[in-house]
Amino acid sequence: MTRDALEAMVERYFAAVDSKDLATTLSFFTPDATFTIATYQTTFRGRDTEISGMFERLFDRYDSIYHGRFDHVVAPPDRIASRFEVRNGRGGHPTIHKNNANFFKLKGDCFDEVFVYMSGDNALT
Repeated sequence: MTRDALEAMVERYFAAVDSKDLATTLSFFTPDATFTIATYQTTFRGRDTEISGMFERLFDRYDSIYHGRFDHVVAPPDRIASRFEVRNGRGGHPTIHKNNANFFKLKGDCFDEVFVYMSGDNALT
């Protein structure tokens, strides 16, 4: 993939997460993908099992989810690192603000490995 295609893919992925569109979010992963939250030594294995469950919990936990203000470092054709702002909202509670970084490795046109470094509490378990 080109630099522009990798950046666009990551931003489309986060748009799907922000809209809580589980099917589209999962479509970005290979069936045997791993998703590691490195700052919490937690790994989810398998798009349709553990990774799906992780996103279901995230979508249930927050009323609103935002990822934006991206800074990307791209290593075509199959790697991209992205730093971004996160805001998670839950009715009656203050909005949670974070600065995270994700490292993506692709197999074909899908994420095969994702490593997450997040500030603050782990929102994905």
